[in-house]
Amino acid sequence: MAKKFTFKGKEMQELEKMSIEEFSKLVNSRIRRSLKRNQNKNLDKRIEKALKVKTGGREPKPIRTHLRDTVVVPKMIGLKFAIYNGKEFQTMEALPEMLGHYFGEVVLTRKRLLHGKAGIGATKSSTAITARK
Repeated sequence: MAKKFTFKGKEMQELEKMSIEEFSKLVNSRIRRSLKRNQNKNLDKRIEKALKVKTGGREPKPIRTHLRDTVVVPKMIGLKFAIYNGKEFQTMEALPEMLGHYFGEVVLTRKRLLHGKAGIGATKSSTAITARK
């Protein structure tokens, strides 16, 4: 049997019925302060519009945003967001495990460093290598 997701002892049905003020009591103080202060009305309107489209049976387009300091709240679960990382928009789906985390924690701004081989001319010995035909 599959284990049901809980967040601080609350199941998803309970979390979806909560207001943002009630949800903020479950998270730590830094997130609580962000939820209290940073309510972007434009983003909230786009989320509500996407929820209406989703209840209509269609899959909504990803919500594009530059707001990496937005906290994932229960009403966002299941929606897709395109978050700007400084170069391009990266698409992510809000999952229950992301509750109480910032968008910026999920969409990274820097690529992972991968070291490769030295190219021709990069070292003194590489000039002695002849190209084989």
